[in-house]
Amino acid sequence: MRPILIFLLLLGFNSFAQPFKFAHVTDTHIGNVTGADDLRRTVKDINRNSELKFVIVSGDVTEFGSDEELKLAKQILDSLNKPYYVTPGNHDTNWSESGGNSFLTTFKSGTFTFTYNGYRFVGTGSGPYMRMGPGQIPREDIVWLDSVLNTVKDRTPIIYVNHYPQDSSLNNWYSAIDILKKKNIQLMLCGHGHQNKKYEFEGIPNVMGRSNLRAKDTVGGYNIVTIANNEATFTTQKPLTDLKETWLSVTLKDHAFHLQPSNYPRPNFAVNKQYLQVKVKWEFQDDSDLGVGIAQFKHLFISANTKGEVYALTKTKGKQQWKFQTQGKIYSTPYVYQNSVLVGSTDGYLYCLNAKTGNLEWKYKTAKAILGSPLVMDNRVYFGSSDGHFRALSVTDGNLIWDYPQVKGFVVTKPLLYQGKLYFGSWGNYFYALDAKTGKEAWKWTNGSANRMYSPAACWPVAANGKVFIVAPDRYMTAFDAESGKVIWRETLANNRVRESIGLSVDEQLVYAKTMDGKIIGVSTSAENFKVSWESPLQLSYELNPAAITTYKNQVFISTHSGLAVALNQKDGAVIWKHKTSNCLINTIKPIRNNAVMVSTMDGKISYLKYKQHD
Repeated sequence: MRPILIFLLLLGFNSFAQPFKFAHVTDTHIGNVTGADDLRRTVKDINRNSELKFVIVSGDVTEFGSDEELKLAKQILDSLNKPYYVTPGNHDTNWSESGGNSFLTTFKSGTFTFTYNGYRFVGTGSGPYMRMGPGQIPREDIVWLDSVLNTVKDRTPIIYVNHYPQDSSLNNWYSAIDILKKKNIQLMLCGHGHQNKKYEFEGIPNVMGRSNLRAKDTVGGYNIVTIANNEATFTTQKPLTDLKETWLSVTLKDHAFHLQPSNYPRPNFAVNKQYLQVKVKWEFQDDSDLGVGIAQFKHLFISANTKGEVYALTKTKGKQQWKFQTQGKIYSTPYVYQNSVLVGSTDGYLYCLNAKTGNLEWKYKTAKAILGSPLVMDNRVYFGSSDGHFRALSVTDGNLIWDYPQVKGFVVTKPLLYQGKLYFGSWGNYFYALDAKTGKEAWKWTNGSANRMYSPAACWPVAANGKVFIVAPDRYMTAFDAESGKVIWRETLANNRVRESIGLSVDEQLVYAKTMDGKIIGVSTSAENFKVSWESPLQLSYELNPAAITTYKNQVFISTHSGLAVALNQKDGAVIWKHKTSNCLINTIKPIRNNAVMVSTMDGKISYLKYKQHD
């Protein structure tokens, strides 16, 4: 009896589960020219196949994450005659007018878990959320995954779903894998790569499904997954045709990872031992993502998270002093003005809170999410929304002063106020200049591209010597005449591919730009043409973080998408110090005194760093 029991345990109790089939549909990209038609065909095909028990949709449901695209996607998916389970991908979150909020309200969740024939299916979302960079599983999804799997019996077989392959293309791949390996993880499913492909990550089989789009073919496609006899078989199905191709079989088994030593690579924090002059005074770990920078009010540091909370931490110990709850995710960096905190939320409100207590002073409702960071000057708060409006309100009472209702796309940036004008871009291809007193349009500009992803939207503009400077995903840096909007110069270099991250030197002689190739350059603000006057010897890896470059006295602070904060000497670009706080994207670094900065990361960590003064 005992040897038989041991044999059965090794074989896996799911060996005796009834065979079943389900559909794996991914990368539908509703908003793409053929996306909706391709998905409709797939839904019809699935509906006529009674053998399919449910449908898994593993991200990039839409092209741009817009409310309209999400509504259409749900309308089509709701016509399925069987259950479906859906998670978001980077296209649903990175360029979302709602900051990913509408995905949650449309589909009720960005995660799922259910059990079928003895198998536990678990799916989590993935970004990047509103900040270009490598993928990331939201911090709240990691916390949720751990909580859900703690309720699962130890040797229940797990099938895990995420839009991304579970490798370093996700900044925090290890967070999910370490949790999954405590349990009986047998298979992972993903999309993202638009092809059928088998991977193996840390001994776990991971199968990527093809995009549902037809691309250059006449019809799209999806995969039928058959679970039977400890095996998962993958067959590509061309909708409403007889074209099928079985291309892969994967053995399903209990790998017993929990009994094995782990020798797989994890993020390396050795750089911190090279720069011992940097000390962590304290750290605060949120249970949600942090997509904002830090504001300071006297002895308090103020931040906000994707649970919709605005909160203040004490300067001495990082303890939470107060908290205010909104009804949406927050990607708007708080702005402190006198005794008030101004911050936008994806629930569509701009909030004015008492900086000392967190109590609500007033709130102003817009028609859609507020993703951009506010700017306050002379008792006026300026901000853009996703409803196509840019507004000025009175800080005293929240009353509207003026409204510019002609913004194409939505605003995620912090506006620049320079020589009486407000400058900002949008995810609608345009860059705007408005009169700060009246809100009247002074000028607007477009790079001529029809592709919204090349918009000058994420860049925080800078200005000096009568010029306004921006960079954009089209890899160009552009200098405008601040008054007229005339393009003075517009350049791109093959070895210095700028993208979205810039800043201004303290003396306003240089525009600092971080390139995709990991370089930091300084471009002259006074030259008549594009002139690189300064280049740091710092060499980073491939870099996409759009966070603004900040400066303080003789130092330049660089945020990376891999959790590395860097301080450079503004004279020659020499590295003063480096410090890695996380493996996820750093939001804009906040200098707070001669020898201290605040650093927040997308995986919910806030760090108060102190360092020795540099002469």
